[in-house]
Amino acid sequence: MRDFTRSTEIQARLHDLVPGGAHTYARGADQYPESMAPVLVRGKGARVWDADGNEFVEYGMGLRSVTLGHGYEPVLRAAVEAAADGMSFSRPTELELLAAQDFLDLVPGADMVKFAKNGSDATTAAVRLARAVTGRTTVAVCAQPFFSVDDWFIGTTEMSGGIPTVDTVTFPYNDLDALAAVLAGETVAAVFLEAATALAEPLPGFLEGVRALCDRHGTLLVFDEMITGFRWSAGGAQAVYGVTPDLSCWGKAMGNGFPLSALAGKREYMELGGLRTDRDRVFLLSTTHGPETASLAAFRAVVHAYRTEDPIARMEEAGRTLADRVNAVAAEHGITDHLQVRGRPSCLIFRTLDAEGLPSQAFRTLFLQELLEHGVLGQSFVTSAAHDAEAVDDTVSACARAAEVYRRAIERGSVDGLLRGRPVAPALRRTAAPRQIETRTSS
Repeated sequence: MRDFTRSTEIQARLHDLVPGGAHTYARGADQYPESMAPVLVRGKGARVWDADGNEFVEYGMGLRSVTLGHGYEPVLRAAVEAAADGMSFSRPTELELLAAQDFLDLVPGADMVKFAKNGSDATTAAVRLARAVTGRTTVAVCAQPFFSVDDWFIGTTEMSGGIPTVDTVTFPYNDLDALAAVLAGETVAAVFLEAATALAEPLPGFLEGVRALCDRHGTLLVFDEMITGFRWSAGGAQAVYGVTPDLSCWGKAMGNGFPLSALAGKREYMELGGLRTDRDRVFLLSTTHGPETASLAAFRAVVHAYRTEDPIARMEEAGRTLADRVNAVAAEHGITDHLQVRGRPSCLIFRTLDAEGLPSQAFRTLFLQELLEHGVLGQSFVTSAAHDAEAVDDTVSACARAAEVYRRAIERGSVDGLLRGRPVAPALRRTAAPRQIETRTSS
């Protein structure tokens, strides 16, 4: 069995100093098997190492923010060279112009862009702008996992403590009738959605229909390109599906791990946050660190990589091979109805179903436990361009070992005796239970 002693010690100390023990809920120890949550110290390519010296093939890659691989040299070199000349100044740098030009060359449907640091910076700025443009307050969000850490979205989740009533409504993906009903009251300022997700592609005419409904009701259409940008296409989902939103929000893979996000959109709207408008100005985005030089230089190096190489093709090839081989492993063990790899090749997930064929956190935890034991770290099988044949081979080997244990659990109808701790729990939930941690007392 792998040793996680040092990681477990550090994690316990993190809980003393950082609420939740991590700065992102999706990175929390409650998302991993108990006493098997690696605390990482470095990464290279598709591999990472933890505080105990364990090596893993990593998936998810920084919550999908790393598409070129950890420590990708051209990006690092560009960032270091820029940082050596200064990170932050009291006036704009030429780099801000060059980065904006690069971005707008990739996203022809946008006329202007403003950089920030977090995805939520961009999505909340889009909400503010849409409300100013339309004079309305309601926001309609597609029933998809996540759009912002800010009140207008978190108020719709299970973790809504401390948030007053929000003016946000939801509608199902691929359901134009439901969206039409939401828009009928003429109160919606913006429609937010991911144009596609790992498991859901737009039905023919759906995105076109969303665009038409927004136009008909005077509502701004906002695409969340946090995941689809640089993973579906360098130009995002809008480039793949041919539907142009009024505004779009970007982040994650823009800097291959360097912190950067962006709000982009049509000039007539974006100018309301500038100096060339006769209307009341919108406080669009004003961040100290949005234009810091290292991340903008990293972004430009990412753009160069996408122009001169084909990282999306590499991550999709790795994903297709991985899905086919792991699903074949499940078939060999007779558990295809219980363990499945699905999704877009560049954005794979694994489904972990119990003996009755129902989604199960306990069975998911068992699979994660066995993957960790055999050198694979990830809450998904989201690949990067650095996932080479060796990484895929190692992952398939780990899945074969995990499938043996998983089959025994299916045959028993339970993970009892196989799972070493409590199951994982949803990251956004009302209470700390079922993974509450007792407060430690100092000696």
